[in-house]
Amino acid sequence: MAVAPNSIFSSNFIHLHLQPSTKPISKINSCFPVNPPKPNANFNLHTTNLLSPRIASIPITPINADHLESEFSGHGASFTSLGESCVVRMGLDNGSAATLLLPSGLITSYKAPMWHGGLLELLHTTVSEAEEGVDAVIRGGVSLAFRCEGDGDGEDDGGVSWSPTVWNLRSVGGSPDESIQVELTSSNSEGNIEFKHVVTLQQDAISSEIVITNLRPSSLRLSGSVIAHLAVSTPEASYAIGLESSNYFVKPPFFSNFSIIPPDYPKNDSGWIQSGFKQLLSGWGPGSQNDGSKDGTAKNRQKDEDIEGEEEGNYKHLTEKMSMIYTSAPRTFTIMDRGKRNSVIVGREGFYELYICSPGSSHKPYGKYSYICVGQAALLKQVTIGPGSEWRGVQHLHNPNL
Repeated sequence: MAVAPNSIFSSNFIHLHLQPSTKPISKINSCFPVNPPKPNANFNLHTTNLLSPRIASIPITPINADHLESEFSGHGASFTSLGESCVVRMGLDNGSAATLLLPSGLITSYKAPMWHGGLLELLHTTVSEAEEGVDAVIRGGVSLAFRCEGDGDGEDDGGVSWSPTVWNLRSVGGSPDESIQVELTSSNSEGNIEFKHVVTLQQDAISSEIVITNLRPSSLRLSGSVIAHLAVSTPEASYAIGLESSNYFVKPPFFSNFSIIPPDYPKNDSGWIQSGFKQLLSGWGPGSQNDGSKDGTAKNRQKDEDIEGEEEGNYKHLTEKMSMIYTSAPRTFTIMDRGKRNSVIVGREGFYELYICSPGSSHKPYGKYSYICVGQAALLKQVTIGPGSEWRGVQHLHNPNL
């Protein structure tokens, strides 16, 4: 399969000096001095010819980008058609830029100003030709992979099991001199479960805020994760800093519709088999296939559950192939890449679990599998949302390299 670089999602941004939205936007305060470079006026848009994009296996309904441009322009965001999808581009005056796709809600790019005065792509995204040769398949970036389950509300109601996959644009706020906020929504067919995804681009951070509202008369159980593929030169040059004394479980990789999966992931190895999440997230993504052995699955699940430990050091080398869920990690930690000489501070709110996955260093540096996957998660323990209640969780990706 031909693979296109993730730079196809970068673009030039028109800097509009308008009044910011009155809606407050949460912010992570940087502990580093901020000296942002001036925006590059010569940063041009590069057009790449692509087949009509298909976001993994999600069906796409055509979106009128011109209508969105006329309705939501004026806050530093622009809208462009790409096949049956719509590309939403956000850009700040200090050079920070982000791109997301509708209706999938996939964040495909986050370019951040660096200490050397340039911009660096902090997300890892791949675009490859589909097997049938009709569409392009886009994976990686920052995505949501959640499932809601609930018991029946009456004799004729057998319960609910629903995952948000199609997102609608509700609002755009902010201004390019400070921050830009894009709010997406997704609801089930009955209209009694609503997901709100608020993407906020700041001068030194991008955040994904999730708000789930349960309008049902009974409780809702939430499982899944906000998953981010962070671009690194190679896992061999990458470290997770700040996880000392955190408890963890070694678990199979969490495969979603947007996962980038190395070809050497053995599907019948107890260290990687999907059995650990098969019951929780059955039918999600390419990792949901059956290994053909019920007895083997049960044994592997038991083996996975027995692998647990505590981080002994503060600098965890990510060179080996690994997949872990931390249950007592601090709210912020750092992914450092010595190859690119940059780092990303990963923060969370609301979530109690942290997911980290590394494809290992056996792949080509700066290639398709040069990423570290992190996720703020509810995988080992589901979140319970009471009737008429809402729950909020946030993932922050903070750029300390200014």
